[in-house]
Formats: sequence, C-alpha cells, structure tokens
Amino acid sequence: MMWLPCGCTSKYLFTSLSRRIVKYYHDFSGKSSNVLACMPEAASFEGVWDHSGLYEFSVGHTDSFWGAAARHRLTWISPFRSVQDCDLRRGTIRWFEGGKLNVSVNCLDRHVHTFPDRVALIWERDEPGTEVKVTYRQLLEATCRLGNLLRRHGVNRGDCVTIYMPPCPAAVVSMLACARIGAAHSVVFAGFSAEALADRIRDAQSRIVITVNQGVRGGKVTELKQTVDLAIQSCPSVQKVFVAMRTESPVVMTARDIAMEEVREQKDVVCEPAAMDSEDVLFLLYTSGSTGKPKGLVHTQAGYLLYASLTHRCVFNYHDEDVFGCVADIGWITGHSYSVYGPLANGGTTVLFESTPIYPDPGRYWEMVQRLKINQFYGAPTAIRLLLKYGDHWVHKYDRSTLKTLGSVGEPINTEAWEWYHRVVGDGRCPVVDTWWQTETGGICIAPRPSAPNAEIVPGMAMRPFFGIRPVLMDSEGKVLTSNNTSGALCIAQPWPGMARTIHNNHQRFIETYCQPYPGYFFTGDGAYRSKEGYYQIIGRLDDVINVSGHRIGTAELEDVLVCNVTVYAFVVLKKEVDVQEADLVRQLKDMVSKNIAKYACPDFIQCVQRLPKTRSGKIMRRVLRKVVERDLDGLGDLSTLDNPAAVQEVIQGHRDLCGEEQQR
Repeated sequence: MMWLPCGCTSKYLFTSLSRRIVKYYHDFSGKSSNVLACMPEAASFEGVWDHSGLYEFSVGHTDSFWGAAARHRLTWISPFRSVQDCDLRRGTIRWFEGGKLNVSVNCLDRHVHTFPDRVALIWERDEPGTEVKVTYRQLLEATCRLGNLLRRHGVNRGDCVTIYMPPCPAAVVSMLACARIGAAHSVVFAGFSAEALADRIRDAQSRIVITVNQGVRGGKVTELKQTVDLAIQSCPSVQKVFVAMRTESPVVMTARDIAMEEVREQKDVVCEPAAMDSEDVLFLLYTSGSTGKPKGLVHTQAGYLLYASLTHRCVFNYHDEDVFGCVADIGWITGHSYSVYGPLANGGTTVLFESTPIYPDPGRYWEMVQRLKINQFYGAPTAIRLLLKYGDHWVHKYDRSTLKTLGSVGEPINTEAWEWYHRVVGDGRCPVVDTWWQTETGGICIAPRPSAPNAEIVPGMAMRPFFGIRPVLMDSEGKVLTSNNTSGALCIAQPWPGMARTIHNNHQRFIETYCQPYPGYFFTGDGAYRSKEGYYQIIGRLDDVINVSGHRIGTAELEDVLVCNVTVYAFVVLKKEVDVQEADLVRQLKDMVSKNIAKYACPDFIQCVQRLPKTRSGKIMRRVLRKVVERDLDGLGDLSTLDNPAAVQEVIQGHRDLCGEEQQR
C-alpha cells in the first residue's frame, strides 16, 4: 500500500477549526434554493435571487463575493485584512492579504474532526479490482509522518520539492506534507523523460526529489527510480531522493537515497502545520512553452484552494459522500485541482486512477464506475473518442446508474463524442459539463454548470462563465467585441483568486505572455466564438487557428465537421471499421467541409495516418505536426515525452509521399 499507515488515532488537535458547511432546507428570504444549494453564502447577498443574479453579483461586487466565500469555505489561522490587490496591466495579483492558513489543515484536519473514517482517497490501481481506500484519519497521519521526515532531512519553509510519481496515495501524501511544513511542490508527470525531469528540477532548484521504484500503467512497468537517477546527474542541487515502493522489485540505493519505509517508523503523528501567508507559494506546475522551454507557473495558497473547492462543488454539483472520479494524472493541473485539492478541501471522496482507459479492455472506466459507485466522472475528449471507436457494448456491459454528472476537460470535445458520452455513457440523463480552463487559471472558468435549473446545454460548447469570471472577445486591433455571434481572442477582464501569479523566476515573461497582448486583460491564448445566445465555444489555441481568406477558423470547428465519418486530429485517423480508398475519402472530406463551413475552408492537403504522435497522457503533439508540415524537421524538439515516438517518422514519411504526389500532378 506504499507506506500508508492504517488504524492509528491522530493526536493532532487544532482548536480553532470549525466546519462551516450549512445546509439550507428552507429559505424564507425568497432566494432560489438552487442558488443557496450552490452557495449558502449568497443568503447575505442583497438583491440576489437566482443564478443570473448571483453571477452578476460575483463580477460586480467582487470583494463581497470572494470575501464571503473565503470566510465561509476556508479555515483561517489569522483572518485576511483585504480581499484583493490586483492590477492586470502590471501583472500584480494578490488575494486575501494578511490572512494566514495551512492548506493541509483545510484538506485534512478539519474533516478528521467531523468524519475521521470517511474515505478520502480511492486508489484505482492498474490491476482491476485491487483498489485501496484511505480514510481522512489515515491520510492525515501519513501526511504528518512524512512532514516530520522531510523536516528532519532539512526541508524548510520556502523550499521546492520535486515529486515524480504516478497517481497514488503516496503522491497525495507527498503534496500535502509539503503544504503542511510550508514547502512548495513541483509534481512532474511520471511519463516524462529524464531530460524533461531534469529541466524542471533545475528550474525549481529542488534539493529533494520524491519518487517510486517503478511505475505500473496499462500492464507495463516503467523504471521511475532509474529515470530520476539519470536526471539528477545534471542537477547539482539535489541532495536527497526519497523512494517509495510501488512493486516488489528492488532498486539500487545510494547514500543519497532514503527509503520511504522510514515513514512507518515515525512514532509521532503530530506535525505542527506552518502558518502560511495567503500569497506564499503552494506549488509550481510546469507547462510547455512556445519556445520549448518549460515555464513553471506559480500558484499560491488561499486563492487557489478557494477557487478549486468552489468550482469542484458547483460545476459538478458535488454533494457530501459522493464519489468523484477524475481520471487525470496528478502531474497535470486537472489532477491537482480535481483529484486532490478541490475534492479534499470539500471533504469529498476522490479517485486516483493509475491505469489507462483500455486496460485490460475498453470497458475499464465503466467497470470502475460500477465497482466504486462513482457519481461524477471527469475525463478527456481524447479518451472519449478512443472509446467511442470500440462500440457501445463495452459501456452497456456495466451498471452506470450511480453517475449523476459527466465532465470533459483538456480540449474542445466534438459533437459526435459529446452526444455519445451523453447518450450512451450517461443514458441521456446525466448533464455533460464541457469545461474550459488552463494551468494558468487554476480551475474551471467556463462550463455549462452551474446554471439556472434545467438550463439548456449545447453539445460541444463550454457555454457559461463561472462566478467571478468575466470573459471578453478581442479583435485583431485589441478592441473589445461587444456583439454576439462573433469570434475573437479570448481574454478575461478581471482577476480571480485561482489564477497563476507569475512564472517562476521570470515575471517579465508572465507579463509579456498574459498581460501585455491586451493591456488590462488576461490573455488566455485561445480563440473563442460567442453565439447569438451569448454562449462561449472554444475554437482552439490562436497559434492553431487557421486563417483562410481573412476568416479565422479554429481546428476544433474544422474537426467537428470532419468527424462525422472519421476521427481527425489535424491529420485524419480512420476508425477501425472504415474501408475506403484514400483518394475517395479525401474527396468526401473536402465536400463535407465545403458544405458545412465554406469552400474557402477546404484543406489543401489531407493526410491519412494510422496514428498521431501523442504524449503519455493522450494529448496530440500539434507542435510536432506543425513542424512536419513546415518541413522544419530540425525544429521538432524533444520527443522523449511521446508515448509513441515512431509515429513521428510515419507522419514524416506520409507527408513526403503526399507532397511528392501533389508536385507530380
């Protein structure tokens, strides 16, 4: 079970804790029960009667809205003296200054006082049917033990610990132990190469790395400790490597390495939590930059935790004792916000998914839903499209009656996949929340829910801004587009608590990337369409938007039309059952684009491929495809993070063949 103690009783008491979750069964003020169920704090908001009013209040009375939410939803050691001090033009973002709190206390201690034996984590191991359940009491004790061990080995407040682990209780304990003692953490996806890991360790200047002996995913074993050993050869800052055991296979240990079994030897399960300022760093999370150099986005304590917890509860309509199934890896922001911090801050039960959607067969997700009785399921469109190809019987084989909400994250979901997800997986009764957000935003910014009761959901659209989020569309001259039925660059007009504060060691880059393109606004880098009803649809990264005859067309829009018959990721990947001549298929696709969008939108080249280069998390490496098309093979960059590097050579050869044929015509 990876050094997680069981059956102990926590000695830790925190006298100032109070659980302030209020249930409203009746309301005599006339406010909508839907509003109060989502935000009980709204009872004190003057003039707020329904969801629309609550949203308008959140963007018009920002301090009142977020101040009430922070006081109600977080447990403070010292209260904050101001709600915000923000200036997007200068890239200055500060929330809840003067306040002190501890994130691990908010995620663990206060719940242990109320329901110590509630399951906090369900570790869905790679091997089906071998899940491990961890209660809040057990999770707190493991966190305190590791926090004490880290302190004893010289980890101080303000240090940054690199965590290179798959989704498992040990990884969550590592994150929370860092938060408890005031150290920041940098979780690196456990599929990244030694070179990618080393880049992130060096930038964070980590002295401590936490890893496991081996990773297990889809029945395959990866040597994670060996990867760490290789990475730190070029990382002189690293002094200690903590090693947990995922498998029984021994690994070579040096004087620098510490076996995590030492955690079990810790007698003291009391670890004094550090009183952290609201704007102290909670974690760094590295995302690939356009230059190829990873950028470490900085998220801080109070604002991030508040935003993650509020979006988790409201977007997914999460209720106490629900089981929340987010299948994202903890190495990504989705795993941070909706596998760990959001659910645990809400006292929820959250699933850590270690495997793949098709191991040991394409029914894995739905068998898990049946076995764990999952109520909310949150996954990626890439996986949904993959499972759609295998047919409905893998879904119908399992009981999914516990499902109440389905979620989509990571990229726009095309209409065909959305409708299959809703009709087949959700039996037509579960709302699908197609969420838009980024590592930079910290949590969900646009989604169909929350909303007025029974409000419509349009397939493939993110639709409605979350509380406190004011999206705007900009034209090419930097002017705000006020009309509906229009497209433009997606910006956010005012700060919100969950947003990243800076790029680690490079605030100027943060300003240039997010604040300077449209002064006074946060630039997301995405393009969006606002429908005549005022709903938002994400059309893709602006560097992926196709400009044809002066018309801006997003890749998502183009793919959504083309996937009527095939699955497309800029290139065309055929479904397994499709038997068609390539030339005929290309003609059909061009005709479809002409009919459904416009003749000017027809691609000049359509290349059919067997597969596309993807990362180990399932995301398509569009940057690599773009370099192939541009014939800039020297600019492909580091391919070590790909799950299938051979796919790149297949794409290159197919591109050469296609271009050669065109030139001969």
